[in-house]
Amino acid sequence: QVQLVESGGGLVQPGGSLRLSCAASRSIFSINVMGWYRQAPGKQRELVATITKGGIPNYADSVKGRFTISRDNAKNTVYLQMNSLKVEDTAVYYCSAVDQHYWGQGTQVTVSS
Repeated sequence: QVQLVESGGGLVQPGGSLRLSCAASRSIFSINVMGWYRQAPGKQRELVATITKGGIPNYADSVKGRFTISRDNAKNTVYLQMNSLKVEDTAVYYCSAVDQHYWGQGTQVTVSS
């Protein structure tokens, strides 16, 4: 079992940046795929980005070139650097240990002027 705690969300203006962190309660070395998902009001949860144990990332088309996922296995933490934020990026962002089906509680990101 692993607990995942997200942090770093908040209110930012369009064009701004945020960095989300996901801290795990135990080592993530054995977790093959870690990911970030998001859910906007009235919409289904969607994939934002994933990263393999070996550091290979995968991104949704809507965030390619703007978001960067990374993982620090030594710190049991996964990050999501979000640049050039748009209003449509507003959502609750969730961290996931994808192949082990664990989820965090989410952190709110609001992009608004």
